[in-house]
Amino acid sequence: MFGSGYVGLVTAACLADAGNQVVCVDVDAAKIDKLRAGHVPFYEPGLEAIVKRNADSGRLKFTTDAAEGVAHGLFQFIAVGTPPDEDGSADLKYVLAVARTIGEQMNEYRVVVTKSTVPVGTSDKVRDEVGRALAARGAQTEYDVVSNPEFLKEGAAVSDFTKPDRVIVGTDNPRTAELMKALYAPFNRSHDRVVVMDIRSAELTKYAANAILATKISFMNELANLAEKLGADIEDVRLGIGSDPRIGYHFIYPGCGYGGSCFPKDVKALIRTAHEQQFDAELLRSVESVNERQKSVLFDKIRRHFGDDLAGRTIAIWGLSFKPRTDDMREASSRSLIEALLAAGATVRAHDPVAMEEAQRIWPDRDGIVYCDSPEGALDGADALALVTEWKVFQSPDFFEMAKTLSARAIFDGRNIYDPGLVNAAGMHYYGIGRSAPL
Repeated sequence: MFGSGYVGLVTAACLADAGNQVVCVDVDAAKIDKLRAGHVPFYEPGLEAIVKRNADSGRLKFTTDAAEGVAHGLFQFIAVGTPPDEDGSADLKYVLAVARTIGEQMNEYRVVVTKSTVPVGTSDKVRDEVGRALAARGAQTEYDVVSNPEFLKEGAAVSDFTKPDRVIVGTDNPRTAELMKALYAPFNRSHDRVVVMDIRSAELTKYAANAILATKISFMNELANLAEKLGADIEDVRLGIGSDPRIGYHFIYPGCGYGGSCFPKDVKALIRTAHEQQFDAELLRSVESVNERQKSVLFDKIRRHFGDDLAGRTIAIWGLSFKPRTDDMREASSRSLIEALLAAGATVRAHDPVAMEEAQRIWPDRDGIVYCDSPEGALDGADALALVTEWKVFQSPDFFEMAKTLSARAIFDGRNIYDPGLVNAAGMHYYGIGRSAPL
């Protein structure tokens, strides 16, 4: 497993837990040392126990030696990062560097599996890179390349891997498809979840899945903004349309914008891929535009409530990660809100159950941000509360006690988790996303 980040480590640990012998390779020596000591470098429920269990058993090992990894296994997973370039395209330098390393080191048949999220056509580049490295050595070792995109939700990655709703295998070789089916057999026993297709279709499937989910979110946010102007309640609308089985309730929750490592990056990359094919992905561009606009909605509501003057105000922020059950703050709505508040002269008192360390890494010694050990501590001395991430610990507060603490008695609910009536009954102003007018 080349790469011990989110995808690589979850995949490696779960494969080891199924009885496989797995070696995880990473160029970051400090990260490898931490993993050897049993410390997972990010928060993911249940993962640390699996890593420790399999490391202790000897089924999961960590190394910085690429040659050791290539010599170890039939399957060579590439699970390194593909950060976005300035033009939105995925940067493939790490993926291709691993492919080159595999070609330089392999001496017998290998299945090179692309697990990283990569643009359509990347597997062809991986195949060519391995081939060039072999040719430079004068070697003629056989190998196959497979696209095996991941579908792991942060906060539920272990369950997603061990109980997948589908396993996509992109290959042009029936023998390789059977090898991949055998690898995934422990997670595929109740009914066949393996979907075999050509490589390019598999690569596009990953982007298509994330793009359509992002589209649902932006669509609901667009409707929420319209509902607010019309005097409708988007939560009632959500219940009304979600009951239609053709639509369903998943990903139709309005809020203050999506974030994370996948949706923003993958939508941008798919737009760039379309551009390279001289195709205008108009809908995808709109999805991205709506999401960027949505990240300013909470700040706009706060600014209007205080009459455009936020200098000297203190705003409590509940939730920093882009979603619950993770410490990931990449593209998080909290970042846009906090930056806007600070620029307007406000002070922020922030709390998150697991992302506090990540926030301090992003804003080391930043004036205007106070990190609080508890939700209640964040409210002390604050004028108002902005709920950004819907962690369970935030979902049932005592609004009457909050009304005594918040001097402006206002709640800005960026995820619509509170009942406006209950907030109003406590004598506070409620501002949601696409909901009824506040008290």
